[in-house]
Amino acid sequence: MNDYLLSLILGIIEGLTEFLPVSSTAHLRIAESLLGVSLEDGYWKMFSIVIQLGAVLCLPIYFAGRIQGFLSTFPKGRRGDKTLLTHPISLTLIAFVCTAGPAFLLKKVIGKNLENLALMGGALVVGGVVMWLVDASFGGRAQLRGESAADELERMSMPQAIWIGCCQVLSAVVPGTSRSMITIAAGQTSGLTRAAALEFSFLLSLPTMAAATCYDLLKFLKPSHGEPVPHIDSHGWIVLAIGFVVSFFVAWAVVAWFMNWVRTRGFVPFAIYRIVAGAAVIVWALGMFR
Repeated sequence: MNDYLLSLILGIIEGLTEFLPVSSTAHLRIAESLLGVSLEDGYWKMFSIVIQLGAVLCLPIYFAGRIQGFLSTFPKGRRGDKTLLTHPISLTLIAFVCTAGPAFLLKKVIGKNLENLALMGGALVVGGVVMWLVDASFGGRAQLRGESAADELERMSMPQAIWIGCCQVLSAVVPGTSRSMITIAAGQTSGLTRAAALEFSFLLSLPTMAAATCYDLLKFLKPSHGEPVPHIDSHGWIVLAIGFVVSFFVAWAVVAWFMNWVRTRGFVPFAIYRIVAGAAVIVWALGMFR
């Protein structure tokens, strides 16, 4: 397949799945395998990192107003009842630390699982079941009259942030779990409504995904053990640019659509999709070893 077309397809897949609770890592790895892209190829590994960064960068622009609002009220909050440790910005960073610490210690385990398609399929199925059960049990929780998701985040507590951050570690260790899925489910079980759990998931993804992608990119550009720095020609840079731009704009559209969807509907359709897709991946992956 033409590299430009391949870049376009993978950029669309990354943009579509990065913030939906269906696991972008699993979808990207599966798509690469189906399209004949070697999962061991250094260039395409870096390509995956770059297009993920493209998707993540849409968030600070899309949520610029919300972020500015939180920054302008730091640290006392809009009602003046917050402290340095309980403001939404602080809680986001606390949740990030609860994820980053264990994830860094488990980085070798994470690396071993990234190419295991059967494991990804199983994670898709299990995550779908968990999401379905959580949404059925907690999804009917209504917001207070006249309260927005931002207002609800102003009432978040430190235990809620710690719980969500700790749960997010699972998505780093087991590809296919979906960072979005696990943070939304953790948010709902901690007492947040669907809309607030989704918004906090987006806010938490800013430091989490920025740190993860930058770390992976740095490892690639500065390899250890005396390995040569990979060379990228003009063709390679164009392919990277196409994937980056496409994933950015597709992710932006998905975030806008998903925010509106969740205000009136639940996460069950995504849970069903995960279960069906995961079962298909398991059958396919096991068939590869026959």
